[in-house]
Amino acid sequence: MAQTLPFGSWPSPITAQLAAESAARIDGARFVGDDVWWGESVPAEGGRMTVRSRRHGILLPSPWNVASRVHEYGGGAWTAAGDGRLFFVEKTDQRVWELAGGRTRALTPQKGGQRYGGLTWQQNRLLAVRETHTGAPVPVRDIVEIVPKAVPRILSLASGSDFVAHPALSPDGTRLAWIAWDHPDMPWDRTQLRVRPLTGPGDPVTVAGGDSSVLQPEWVDADTLVYADDAGDRWNLWRVRLSAGLERSAVSVADADTGGPVWVLGRRWYRPLPDRRIVAVRTNGGDEVVVLDPATQAESALALDATADVSIEDIRGTRVLLTAAGAFTPTAVWVVDLDRPDRPERVAGGSAGWDAAWTPAAQAVTFDGPHGAVHAFEYPPTSPDAVGPAGERPPYLVLVHGGPTSHTAPAASAKTAFFTSRGIGVLDVNYGGSTGYGRAYRERLRGQWGVVDVDDVAAAAAGLAAAGHADAGRLAIDGGSAGGWTVLAALTDTDVFAAGISRYGVGDARALAADTHDFEARYLDGLIGPLPEAEDLYRQRSPLSRPERFRVPVLLLQGADDPVVPPAQAEAIRAALAERGIPHAYVLYEGEGHGFRRTETVIDVLEKELAFLGAVFGFTPADVPPLALS
Repeated sequence: MAQTLPFGSWPSPITAQLAAESAARIDGARFVGDDVWWGESVPAEGGRMTVRSRRHGILLPSPWNVASRVHEYGGGAWTAAGDGRLFFVEKTDQRVWELAGGRTRALTPQKGGQRYGGLTWQQNRLLAVRETHTGAPVPVRDIVEIVPKAVPRILSLASGSDFVAHPALSPDGTRLAWIAWDHPDMPWDRTQLRVRPLTGPGDPVTVAGGDSSVLQPEWVDADTLVYADDAGDRWNLWRVRLSAGLERSAVSVADADTGGPVWVLGRRWYRPLPDRRIVAVRTNGGDEVVVLDPATQAESALALDATADVSIEDIRGTRVLLTAAGAFTPTAVWVVDLDRPDRPERVAGGSAGWDAAWTPAAQAVTFDGPHGAVHAFEYPPTSPDAVGPAGERPPYLVLVHGGPTSHTAPAASAKTAFFTSRGIGVLDVNYGGSTGYGRAYRERLRGQWGVVDVDDVAAAAAGLAAAGHADAGRLAIDGGSAGGWTVLAALTDTDVFAAGISRYGVGDARALAADTHDFEARYLDGLIGPLPEAEDLYRQRSPLSRPERFRVPVLLLQGADDPVVPPAQAEAIRAALAERGIPHAYVLYEGEGHGFRRTETVIDVLEKELAFLGAVFGFTPADVPPLALS
């Protein structure tokens, strides 16, 4: 029988260490011969990324670390040829390396300022996105072919824009398609789908986009491209025939997105099959995987626990290789044979490390906000061994995702289970500006960052309490990076929250605009306004401009080596809190950047967050040391 205990003090088998080590990060997967390879982090080795083989285990031992820094956020840092050659970007030098026959060699020169990412092996050719930093204010980016001969060569195939992504080589190797965009646009604002011949003369031609966000071109034959486009509010699939006057037609139209924000390279939201069917992800808050038949307009959903972060990684005949997180399982690598779709095979990942009875079920909820509906996922306190006192409502932690152009989906989360198993509910909010609900919802934040996001998280939290699910006096808000900005702004501009946790949060938008990297150099133009014209607005929106409004306890967590949001911002907030006597704690993690990767850091962060909530909300956590507030 479950015992009655105060919320927050429930005993839980999900320790901070178990939560930190429960699920490695998965980064891509490939069919290689009759084997399957995938990228996977090694938590015990500082979170370095390696490539694993189902048959042979770890292919790249320490100290190899597979990671790209193209566009700063990287992605597509490895690929493989069918004959077993592995191509990867080494984090420390950003060069492309080849592993073949047990030996490694560099394919790109030791030349300072060059980075590679978005690696793909197509038509027996190795393509990549190259980023060259030459000391000029703006890096140069192009799509290149890396020829892995005895003396490797690098051929530039496409350039002429600020950013490039998603190179796609036609089946006969004579044409290249890719996505391009320029400042001040972000790839979810406006992009162009371009095509150029690789044999003979001919300039690049823009075949789609310009006023919408076009993503991921894929050739279905030498004359026909499929691509995702959100010209009709949702990212849906379209087809264009190059020899028919760029005749375009819809492949499928749904009130869901096949596509998303291109923060990293290498993500794939769909793949054409050899029989011209298409396997695609559809996102409407959560994800589902569907099989489309353009010839008959028939479609069917796969019965697979794949509700978040789904990427269609590879195709082999009727076999589909994908990575996904599920409602009750962490990110896993799956193989699904469409001839037997009821028998999905899990290749790697997907083990939480604790019984499913401790994992909360996500509940999609919608609240009324001042700018329209606000979407979120609620995770109630969940334990087979404990219940809260009768008539008492639980404390809730309101999570704010980063980006802000991103979204959260209904999926098993070690952090969420760490709190809910102890009697603390979690509300994960997709405020206006989030993806996964269409372009109009995404553009609600345009020019309104620091307003709409704050109003929406406050409305969601207040709505949850009004519905009787949460204690209105014990609501805390927690977010990192752009989510940390919303945390700090919500604490200064609303009275909904009794505490806040900011992880490397933005406190001064002007400092962010001055310090940020080229990929996001003009991002704030759309979120707030262009500088210097909008400087007064930047000052008004920044939480550090109104430190006198901080009234409730704050926990500040910061990486010492963060190049995006330097420690100076967190330290300025700490000083403002100390000056006003507001209870707070500041923890600086040496060796961490923008996002915490080390297992020991993740463990400490979880324990500090739980101890902070206990100190503020008046409960004693069962298994973490107390946290003293200044």
